[in-house]
Amino acid sequence: MPFSKKNNYSKDNRERGRQFEKLAGDYFESLGYEILEKNWQAGRNEIDLIVKKDNLIIFVEVKSASSKKFGHPSERVNQKKIINLSNAANQYILVNNLTDIDMRFDVVTYVDGNLEHYENAFDAIE
Repeated sequence: MPFSKKNNYSKDNRERGRQFEKLAGDYFESLGYEILEKNWQAGRNEIDLIVKKDNLIIFVEVKSASSKKFGHPSERVNQKKIINLSNAANQYILVNNLTDIDMRFDVVTYVDGNLEHYENAFDAIE
């Protein structure tokens, strides 16, 4: 296979994303949350982390950027992403037959390596 800068760049981005997802998981564990899933797939949609504490399940989207030059990473959680995450969360709840739970959507961002946690960042869209 010929060398492709684009493929290497994409692989590097995926690896960096996985590293930040691991750091986010470590962060939630330090707060007493149990990690239920990492990179949970529902068709083409993915939830980076699913964590639980008591009766609360949190669906977590992790975004990172080396700087704010092109905007804050949280701005990449747009309407389309929210719909996809909502659909994936509904699938998770159905597949796992979950009832009587509280849930929310959080966003964790890293800018220049600094973690920012946005609790209840958005509501599910049906």
